[in-house]
Amino acid sequence: MQGKTKRGPVELVSGDITAMDTDAIVNPSNTSLILGAGVSGAIALKGGPSIQQEMSRIGGCPVGGAIATGAGALKARYVIHAVGPMMGEGDEDEKLRSATMESLKRAEELKISSITFPAISTGIYGFPLDRCARVMLSAVLEHFNTGAAVNLKRVVFCLWGAEAFGVFEKTLAELEP
Repeated sequence: MQGKTKRGPVELVSGDITAMDTDAIVNPSNTSLILGAGVSGAIALKGGPSIQQEMSRIGGCPVGGAIATGAGALKARYVIHAVGPMMGEGDEDEKLRSATMESLKRAEELKISSITFPAISTGIYGFPLDRCARVMLSAVLEHFNTGAAVNLKRVVFCLWGAEAFGVFEKTLAELEP
């Protein structure tokens, strides 16, 4: 891990999400629930075929939604598959907020205490990193500040690269001084 920051229940790390030792990790999925490239590809490679098999049985998930599966051979016990928006489809901030909140709801339903998120939709979906940080971090802080966090005690954002880490670190400091 290149960097680490902690404020309240939110922790930022730089590294590989598939190596995270939290109860669940979040996969930035598509509506078809097909593991592809990027984070999804790494999850498929390291987690094994059982994750895709479960996803295929479920069949699909709308933009802004999230579903949970087992985690195969990963350290985590669950993978929560969150469907973020593509830039240009409209109402992207609200859809990303919804995908984040739905992921937190799945975590609470699973009665787990820790979850790790990537920067959803910032890869091939083209969502700007700074907007992603503000939307996702605000949603997580809202979850804790409104008392919706019953089981969750720790939310980690595992970010790939110094730029993503820096943007999330700056945004977290602004939101939670």
